[in-house]
Amino acid sequence: MRAPLVTLGSLAAATLALRLRDPHQRGSWGMCPLAAVGVWCPACGGLRAVNDLTHGEVVAAASSNLLFVASIPLILWVLGRWTLARWRGTVTPVPRTLTLWGGVLYGSLALAFFVVRNTPCGSWLAP
Repeated sequence: MRAPLVTLGSLAAATLALRLRDPHQRGSWGMCPLAAVGVWCPACGGLRAVNDLTHGEVVAAASSNLLFVASIPLILWVLGRWTLARWRGTVTPVPRTLTLWGGVLYGSLALAFFVVRNTPCGSWLAP
């Protein structure tokens, strides 16, 4: 259980830090090098989205980073499955093809999100 507990504790600490120090204030958490030149990567706005979610503002979080907010159910499912398997002491390997195709699918989605949010027609996706 050490690995899931460390992971969940680290995520909780990071979430608390983002709750307490507002990333909406320019420079409070540094600056993304890509955002500095006007390019929005798939992760841009993720810190603001977490901050918004800790305040219960789901629409504002989606406005900051729609891909991240839409990924939360998947993230929770993966973390929950992993933690439960460790708690039970069982190892339920994920089929390699599922991991490969899931990674390719999610990577392709992130790439498409990156491209679209940097075009005029997708400017509403920019943080």
